[in-house]
Amino acid sequence: MKIKETLENYLFVFPAIAIFSVFYVIPFFWVFQLGLFEWDGISFTKIFVGLDNFKEIFLQDKYWWQSMWNATYITFIALTFQNVVAFMLAWACDREIKMKNFYRVIFFIPPVLSEVVVGMAWRFIINDIEGANIINRMLAGMGFPNLMHNWLSDPNTALTTVALVHCWKGFGWGFLIFLAGLQTIPRELYEAARVDGANAWQSFRKITVPMMIPVVVLVAILTVLGTMQVFVLIVSLVGGEFAGHTAVPVLRILASMRGSSRFGYACAQGITFGLVLVAISFIQYRFSKKER
Repeated sequence: MKIKETLENYLFVFPAIAIFSVFYVIPFFWVFQLGLFEWDGISFTKIFVGLDNFKEIFLQDKYWWQSMWNATYITFIALTFQNVVAFMLAWACDREIKMKNFYRVIFFIPPVLSEVVVGMAWRFIINDIEGANIINRMLAGMGFPNLMHNWLSDPNTALTTVALVHCWKGFGWGFLIFLAGLQTIPRELYEAARVDGANAWQSFRKITVPMMIPVVVLVAILTVLGTMQVFVLIVSLVGGEFAGHTAVPVLRILASMRGSSRFGYACAQGITFGLVLVAISFIQYRFSKKER
């Protein structure tokens, strides 16, 4: 009977293991193998170079590490500004306020929109496209003409602008997860705190924050994994530049494939990027385990 139960348990998890192996494990080793060759992606001839592609990434490719810094900067903005806004809005909608169901729907609209649509719309709003810069017009109308700027063309503001647009696009996911987590906290805890004389800030600090730590860690992990891989939004917002002040790792990988036809080097970049994401996720998991 034990053997039968064990086989039944493995039978239930077998589809998930099979899907994970076919679409993740096997492609990972295949891409790693291609990363050991110099290949143009078309010909049948592959030149074995060993770990030279990986050495070039770590020791010579300054553009790759610049793109990693750009992605890290966008991720930092998302982890702080985006998630703080999402948490505060979720906390407000979890309270007894008027039209809270309406706000829940409104706040979840941006994440379900296409990234291409969002990028093109914001490009029209903040960039000088035939003089139709809505943000600059608003600044001029409010009496701040000195703040008018070409936000996406200036290297000093382009990356921050992209990060803020990404936050607008993605805060709804964090809002929804935070709201679900807040609704799992028993209301009796808050009632008991009020009976004991705790004010709103003490209840928030002693009840809400500790109970929400697992949810915060989950949102942080999803934010890092999603933001580090941002691609479509930048292409539609900036115009598909593969290098420069708005380049991110996925764009650099695409540039290696399309620009220089170095598919082997692109595979090495993909493996390096994947290992970085795994390392970040592991560190966050260990931190969350310690905090719990």
